[in-house]
Amino acid sequence: MEKETKLYTLIIFSENRAGVLNQVTNVFTRRQVNIESLNASPSGIDGVHRYTITCRADEDAIRTLTLQIEKKIDVIRADYFEKNEIYVMEQALYKIATPALLADKEISKAIRLLGGRIVEVNPAYSIVSKEGLPEEVRGLYDRLQAKGCVLQYVSSGVIAVTKSRREELAEYLQQRDEACRTGR
Repeated sequence: MEKETKLYTLIIFSENRAGVLNQVTNVFTRRQVNIESLNASPSGIDGVHRYTITCRADEDAIRTLTLQIEKKIDVIRADYFEKNEIYVMEQALYKIATPALLADKEISKAIRLLGGRIVEVNPAYSIVSKEGLPEEVRGLYDRLQAKGCVLQYVSSGVIAVTKSRREELAEYLQQRDEACRTGR
């Protein structure tokens, strides 16, 4: 019987060192789990980087994957979350043909209705920006693509914050520092 897979979001904190991202992605490769989106950025703590990765897996596989990532020497903490435990956003840019935009009022109507903003217009192309839930970002892309006006499309990948009231990384670092000071 095949195990049920679902979309998980991993939030990984690491030392800001070269090669850490490669170590993390190698764990996915070895386990043959495809990364759906990946976002790397500084965290709110100096010297600590944050990776937000989404992938489809079953619960056993995601648990094992997370434990293997957390074992990496430069990884401080790794956790996985289901959709209801986090708040996610994505940002996208759409480069569309200006002649199509001017000729078809439905294009500008779709942009407005789906929460996009036109941020640049010139005779050849226009740039549209949108932020929102991943399915909203993709929804605008699908509407524009159906009109045949998309010249380029790029999205940031998912960024996420937990809905928990606890800030587990801050607590973990505080406990680690305390243990170092007291020698435990």
